[in-house]
Amino acid sequence: MEFENNNENQQPQTTVSGSTQKNKKSSFWKILWGLFTGLSVFANFIFLLVIIAIIAFLATGHISDYEETTIEPGPQNRKIAIINLNGMIDNQQSDDITQQLKMLKKDKSLKALILKINSPGGTVSASDQINNQIKKFKLQTNIPVIAFMQSLAASGGYYSAVATDKIVAEPTAITGSIGVIMGYFVLQELLENKLGIMPVIIKSGEKKDWPSAFSPPTPEQKQYLTDRIITPAFQRFLDVIKQGRPSLDPQKLATLADGSIFPAPLALEEGLIDQIGYLDDCIETAKQMAKIKDAKVVEYKKTPSFYDMLTSQQSSSLKLDRKTLHQLSTPQLMYLWNCR
Repeated sequence: MEFENNNENQQPQTTVSGSTQKNKKSSFWKILWGLFTGLSVFANFIFLLVIIAIIAFLATGHISDYEETTIEPGPQNRKIAIINLNGMIDNQQSDDITQQLKMLKKDKSLKALILKINSPGGTVSASDQINNQIKKFKLQTNIPVIAFMQSLAASGGYYSAVATDKIVAEPTAITGSIGVIMGYFVLQELLENKLGIMPVIIKSGEKKDWPSAFSPPTPEQKQYLTDRIITPAFQRFLDVIKQGRPSLDPQKLATLADGSIFPAPLALEEGLIDQIGYLDDCIETAKQMAKIKDAKVVEYKKTPSFYDMLTSQQSSSLKLDRKTLHQLSTPQLMYLWNCR
């Protein structure tokens, strides 16, 4: 009987011990679950902040910063900066150059600026904006600006270069192509004969739709566009060259401004550029113009932003919508070497 009683006395102790173990396991899982929940909430909070930052970034249209690369080491208080004008000149190119010039105006260590050009030209408006911004920079800072033609600086590229104080070109560079060109597509045959679409135009005046993408231009329309658009833009080009290169004889300029291109040696002979050399030679020229013996030479390049990558992916696909048709049919007035 005592053995049985001992068993009865011990039985509750076993039950209590099992209950304690269960409680410990339950507490462990509760703590683990709490940690997991806390980390999840924290991660979601960080993710939300990132999303808000991206939305704010896209909404403000933030312009990417420009990466500074040291080309030639030197004293920090004497700097020569190189900015690039590459590819087709458009509003984006103009905005980039403007932003860099604004940034460099604040740099007290800047002693000279090199505009490195590799461009066939581009739109009349963007080329003129770059020319104007360089002139303003020179006026406001009194810092020498040198154009360096890396391999191609034609038409709008040359238009931009003549705003500088001196033009240096590589021996194999091509420049010139002084003139204006305008082109557009006539979609009449495509719409009417291929797609069976008949455009209907109702206009307030005879010249309202000149030139029209829905009919070939008449001789009268061509003369009208030449007088109203081509000639003024061409005269603007000549005036800019006369202002930027006053030593160039106006009569000689008239013979050069027939759209011809010039290799560097011939351009030098004709007075379109000042010097033939490579980037090192251009840097030495910049030092001489700035009246310094040594300087830190840096180059600025735009770093692609998230917004740039996003918009480039979105614009990669061709859509034949009203906007695209309008772009195809709208005349583009260009300071461009059309080598197609």
